[in-house]
Amino acid sequence: MTYSVMFSALALYLLSTLFYLLFLISDRKAIESAGHFSLLAGFVVHLALTVFRYIQAGYTPITNTHESLSFLSLSVAGFFLFIKKSYKISILGSVIVPVLSVILISALTFPAEIKPLPIALKSYWLPVHTVFSFVGNAIFLISFFVSILYLLVERGIKKKKFLPISPRFPSLETLDSVNYRCMSYGFPFLTIGIITGSVWAGMAWGSYWNWDPKETWSLITWIVYAILIHNRLAIGWRGRRTALMMIVGFLSIVFTFLGVNFFMGGRHSYL
Repeated sequence: MTYSVMFSALALYLLSTLFYLLFLISDRKAIESAGHFSLLAGFVVHLALTVFRYIQAGYTPITNTHESLSFLSLSVAGFFLFIKKSYKISILGSVIVPVLSVILISALTFPAEIKPLPIALKSYWLPVHTVFSFVGNAIFLISFFVSILYLLVERGIKKKKFLPISPRFPSLETLDSVNYRCMSYGFPFLTIGIITGSVWAGMAWGSYWNWDPKETWSLITWIVYAILIHNRLAIGWRGRRTALMMIVGFLSIVFTFLGVNFFMGGRHSYL
């Protein structure tokens, strides 16, 4: 049942991907609406599956690579639907929806069976730490693509070379505003994720900080975003600088989430 429901969610995400790619070409509102509602339906099905797995397992299902990638995909879908209500960034769906679909497909390549929870993970800190961490990662994933789009639009303006779809891109001001909104939401989520993880480590392992590879890279990521927020508020960083730092920060997140697991290991490995 779990696999059939997940494939249903994936089918809806892929249908939404198709509609958004068609919207990229045709610029028809009806097609964009179809993409939006397909994404919304996929999100609802995916959320229901996650809740069902929680009930079935008896713990928050973010404990291995399959569950982590699935929840990351769910979080990306949810935050994109949320941010899309405030900004006219529908065209970004032609990038975000394919990406979250690929993430969910990747989740399906890993073992999905429910296993007994390791003793160290049996804690009420599990849902707090993991949910805040992964939602923060999802928010910064979206900001990563917003930043890339910002740099592309800026380059087109400077060189006066425009693609046929360029008039439908959001303005630089809108993209910078979206980035700031992502920063405003993502950084607190990331911070709470790190703090709760540290408290949990202290309870489980007797030390709040062990310089485990994932802990170290989480701190590096936090410092990157902290510098960005400080410079934006203190000295008025905007536009290109924000976009570049957002890209650097997300690359650090990717290494923290995947690179550490596959190449460095440690106590936090989900393999």
